[in-house]
Amino acid sequence: MAFHHKHVRALPPVGIGAWQLKPYHVTRDADRPLAAPLVDAAYATAATMLPDPDDEMPPAGWLVLHEGMGALYLCVYTWVWGNVVHARTAAAGEPYLGCPDDDLTHWTVNTTPYAGCVWELPTMEHERRAWVRHLLTPDTPDLTAYLTDRLPDGPVGT
Repeated sequence: MAFHHKHVRALPPVGIGAWQLKPYHVTRDADRPLAAPLVDAAYATAATMLPDPDDEMPPAGWLVLHEGMGALYLCVYTWVWGNVVHARTAAAGEPYLGCPDDDLTHWTVNTTPYAGCVWELPTMEHERRAWVRHLLTPDTPDLTAYLTDRLPDGPVGT
């Protein structure tokens, strides 16, 4: 498998259930955003993947919606216990992950404990630093600062 760059785009935070999440979209083409119906279906699935807030820190995290070759992948990462990442993943149109069809709005939540791939994990690197910087280090945690501190748009994966 030859490696190729993809593009990450950070979007404004979204509220899903009790959670504030920073969405990242990873696409093959920097100039073409993901279609709204695909995004809506992914975010509706994300709502089913979230843990209950634990009241240790503000309920926050990020999600990655990743465009593959004929499939979509969703990683939902939330902060629990103050400093632990809770990860859930799902796929649409990917038979290898148990998807029953090629409908990119029909999501299957994974039971295999995948954390993310080389194009998704750079968000984790950034989010770890941002969480420490804005919520764990200051005397008063600053959720707003965390939510606005996003990985810059651009090539991702190397």
